[in-house]
Amino acid sequence: MDACRLDAACAGLGGARHVLRASRSAIIIGASSGIGAALARRFAADGWRLGLAARRLDRLEALAAKIGADCRVRAMDLAVPEEARRGLEALLAELGGTDLIVISAGTGELNADLAWPPDRDTIAVNVMGFAAVAQRAMAHLLAQGHGHLVGVSSVAKLRGSGDGAAYSASKAFVSTYLDGLRDKAKRSRLPITVTEICPGFVDTAMMKADKPFWVATPEQAAACIDRAIAHRARHAYVTPRWRLVGLLLRMLPGP
Repeated sequence: MDACRLDAACAGLGGARHVLRASRSAIIIGASSGIGAALARRFAADGWRLGLAARRLDRLEALAAKIGADCRVRAMDLAVPEEARRGLEALLAELGGTDLIVISAGTGELNADLAWPPDRDTIAVNVMGFAAVAQRAMAHLLAQGHGHLVGVSSVAKLRGSGDGAAYSASKAFVSTYLDGLRDKAKRSRLPITVTEICPGFVDTAMMKADKPFWVATPEQAAACIDRAIAHRARHAYVTPRWRLVGLLLRMLPGP
C-alpha cells in the first residue's frame, strides 16, 4: 500500500470523526515527540481538550503553544513510577476526568554487548513505568464507569532479539499487561475499551534498525491509531501491512 492509500485508509473518518470528538478530553503520556506529539496535534485539530505528559516539559510547553488547544501539561518520567502515577492523578483532576488515556512513552537501545545499564533503563520505563500508569489509568476508568485506554507496544514483542532482548521482552510485557486490563474491563461489564497498538518502523528517535523498511511517518502512525481508537479496536498494527509481518513471525520457527 503506497503512502497516499495508507493515509486514506487510516485517516478516512472525515468530518464525522470531528463531530464525535467535540468537547472530549484525552491524556497522552509521551507527548513531547514522535507518535505522541503527532497524536496531540491531530486531536487538537479535532477539538479535544488535552492533558499532555512527558519527561521533557520544555517540549511539551512548546507543543501546547503551537497547537493552540485547551491543554494542560505536566512533566512525567516513567522511570520514577510513583511520581508518574501522581502526575497522572494530577492531570485527571485538572481535566475533571477523561475519555481517553494513551500511553505512548517508552525507551529502548540496541545492546549487542550486553551492558547492564541499557537493559536496566529499558525495563524500568517499559515495564515498571508502563504498569504504574496503565494500572492507575484503568482504576480511574473503572471508577468513572467508561473510557478508553490505549497502550503502544511493538511488533518487536513477537520475537526476541539478540541485540535488543530487553526491548522485545518489555514490549511483550506491555501487550500481555494490556490483555489483562482488557479482561478486567470485560468482567466489569462497563463500556471500557483497551487497545493495543503494535507499530513497525516509525521515523522517530526510537527507530534503531540499520535497514528499516515500510517506515511510516509519525503523522501516518497517528492516523492509524486515531482510526483504531474511533473503531474501538482491541489490537492494531501500525501501519496495517505490518499485520503480515506479525503473522509470519508467529508461523516461522525461531531461528
